[in-house]
Amino acid sequence: MEEQLREIEAAAVKALSGAGSVEEANAVRVRFLGKKGELTRVLRGMASLPAGERPVIGQLANRVREAIEAELSARIKVLREEELQKRLAGEVIDVTMPGTVFAPGRIHPITRVRREIEDIFLGLGFSIAEGPEVELDYYNFEALNLPKDHPARDMQDSFFINPEVLLRTHTSPVQVRTMEKTAPSVPVKIIAPGKVYRRDDDATHSPMFHQVEGLAIDRRITFGDLKGVLQVFAEEMFGPGTRTRFRPSFFPFTEPSAEVDISCVICGGKGCRVCSHTGWLEILGSGMVHPRVLEMSGYDADRVTGFAFGMGIERIAMLKYGIDDLRLFFENDLRFLAQF
Repeated sequence: MEEQLREIEAAAVKALSGAGSVEEANAVRVRFLGKKGELTRVLRGMASLPAGERPVIGQLANRVREAIEAELSARIKVLREEELQKRLAGEVIDVTMPGTVFAPGRIHPITRVRREIEDIFLGLGFSIAEGPEVELDYYNFEALNLPKDHPARDMQDSFFINPEVLLRTHTSPVQVRTMEKTAPSVPVKIIAPGKVYRRDDDATHSPMFHQVEGLAIDRRITFGDLKGVLQVFAEEMFGPGTRTRFRPSFFPFTEPSAEVDISCVICGGKGCRVCSHTGWLEILGSGMVHPRVLEMSGYDADRVTGFAFGMGIERIAMLKYGIDDLRLFFENDLRFLAQF
């Protein structure tokens, strides 16, 4: 068997020296070292050897394999260098020709606005929280004071996977999950950006869109704190001098609740077609966290209060850039995206 191994080594070295390409060298490797190769076939016969001879033959077989692999690597290196030199000798490169220019990529306007929103609230001491997009009915509705069959659920046409699982219709479930993890500790200050899903599809609605919701909980939080935070946000996002207006509204998970408007970014509040000649544009919903929501998440509503708000990132981007059709964000038209 020793003689067989040495003959295999010699034959492999000779075959490699005659290989004229990398493909031929690899064929030699398969011939001698593959699963059905000559070296493998010899090693399978070791079972018939006396126990005392097996270690000696095994060591020799390893040396033969290593010698063949070293010769193979060296030969492939030589062959690749030869192939490169042949290509270079046969190619004519005109260094005066202009190179290929690749257009630089752009950050999508939704991503750009999301990052800007995040930067503003991070500067105000908030942190970023995330949660699952496939959500339980409990977190998406019930823990937010929306029990089953509550009429307010009709405001959010939902994609249900089964009666207890759905694609989240807002990022408010992230607020509930955060409160469950942190209760009864305060303060809590988070924003929850992410994708949400509703059965809407027209110039101002999409079945998939993006929201940022915010939550703050502490012992002495008031509606004045909410107004101050959102006023700073409006001025940072839309420019100094932007005014805000709070209108009474209804959300099951906040009490009192308010819609928030800003002075029209087009006419400065004077009245134009964009703002329907009112001078105001709606940007988000907000309110004080409902005591029941606090209690369901583990907080004592007699000891702490909080505020919450939520906005659509597409809505903010449309106002910021003067875009009149939400669908433009998702059509991947480079002429549109290159403007940002």
